[in-house]
Amino acid sequence: MYLASDLRKGLKFEIDGEPYVIINFEFKKPGKGQSLYKCKLKNMITGNLFERTYRSGDKFKRADLEEQEMEYLYADRDNCCFMSTANYEQHFLSKDQLGDAIDLLKDNTICTILLYNGHPIGVTLPNFVNLEVMESEPWAKGDTATGSTKPAILETGFEVQVPPFIDQGQMVKIDTRTREYVERVNE
Repeated sequence: MYLASDLRKGLKFEIDGEPYVIINFEFKKPGKGQSLYKCKLKNMITGNLFERTYRSGDKFKRADLEEQEMEYLYADRDNCCFMSTANYEQHFLSKDQLGDAIDLLKDNTICTILLYNGHPIGVTLPNFVNLEVMESEPWAKGDTATGSTKPAILETGFEVQVPPFIDQGQMVKIDTRTREYVERVNE
């Protein structure tokens, strides 16, 4: 069990049988009475946001969350299939649950899957992924303006800004946290 004094940004706990994470947190100590903990909460399954205020005596149940390494196998119309690297068990996440991560997800990528009571509810991509450039405008020699970029479409269909010297067929490293080009990869 958590106490109200344990509340902080990023803490995950259970309310009415569903996992929540604290997105924003404020502590208030009025002149009289109990301390107040104002929290902005996000439902980890539905993504709904709401605010709630707790008093210093409130208690919270720990959410049964587990992180597991899994390999991305394939996507069908609505779902994406991941396989546990430990026991080869397969789990499915909907494309809605993946959100923007689907743009950078390539077959056989090892990801961290968040499980709630044994059911997958979210994915964390590795910090960097290497993807092939499928479409890019050719580089015009002499086009060397500092800081200039051009759009490139990667093998997953994601469009990213790259330096002018990147050509079709080359591999590039993308930072999954910022969704930006990092460097050219020589394979």
